[in-house]
Amino acid sequence: MEKGYYKDNKGMIWQEAPNDKAWIWRYDGNPLFDIENDEYFWHICNSAVVMFNGEYVGLFRCEDKRGIPDLYLGKSKDGANWTLETEPVAFYNPDGTRFTYPYAYDPRLIKLEDTYYTVFCADIEGPSIYIAKTKDFKHFEKVPTGFLPFNRNGVLFPEKINGQYVMLSRPSDDGNTPFGNIYISYSNDMEYWGNHKLLMKNWLNECYWERLKIGAGPTPIKTDEGWLLIYHGVQRTCNSWTYSFGVALLDLEDPSKVLHRGSRYLLTPEKDYERIGFTDNVCFPTAALVDDEGHVSIYYGVADTNMAIACTTVDKLLEFVKKFDNK
Repeated sequence: MEKGYYKDNKGMIWQEAPNDKAWIWRYDGNPLFDIENDEYFWHICNSAVVMFNGEYVGLFRCEDKRGIPDLYLGKSKDGANWTLETEPVAFYNPDGTRFTYPYAYDPRLIKLEDTYYTVFCADIEGPSIYIAKTKDFKHFEKVPTGFLPFNRNGVLFPEKINGQYVMLSRPSDDGNTPFGNIYISYSNDMEYWGNHKLLMKNWLNECYWERLKIGAGPTPIKTDEGWLLIYHGVQRTCNSWTYSFGVALLDLEDPSKVLHRGSRYLLTPEKDYERIGFTDNVCFPTAALVDDEGHVSIYYGVADTNMAIACTTVDKLLEFVKKFDNK
């Protein structure tokens, strides 16, 4: 992988594999929050994390005791033990007025050049993708809206490609969306988006773990061989849905080209904290920290209730997606 690209994440949280055969393994300290005894929040899930000035900063999807989801700032020294603010993050329009919405959820955080962008979903006349930027995690300025309802799972690439910003998204409906494919879009200014293309369809070659719908997870990981995309896939069961996640590899210069796509899920709900909660059987990846040694730590929401970490490496992800290629 490209040395120096992930230098900001030196010393990040990560654990060694329990054995040589593991493709991915769960962090020993999962789940991350003591939800039962939390004074302020009912659920903390589907959240985004980056390293900032040698520490960890996150935007967390938290539902207060009324059940209203919003985005809250969190900080950590070690990436596992978090202190969360108890008032939602304030987003401001370019004219200085407050950007308001009924509720917001499922953020991603992306460092692009010297600015951190958050891409999140808010329901304003239907769910859609919104973007805000910050350089200090104190002031967040909203970027003028570039996507129409209904859309979710907006994920921005961490650098311009051929001079353009690149975004992944999953067009949806105004409910829980019993369908969904991943699209790719381009912009010269991050305000006006176009050249939308279908990137990946669900249920490729009858892989049932992603039969119902798919959506992009963390910001894609740059490697010498292409962009590693971790994405969630949903299967309809007799009485519910099951969220797992897998991996694909996109072309480095033209990410609208899928080079490899794993036929198997990478991780699926198996632990009690993944299988039992507000929404049973959910592993929902939203952030991935990578260092120059190729270590990967994936933050993922569990059962729409809590957060967890899974560890792997760039080499293992590349080996996995090529060994179980579904193209």
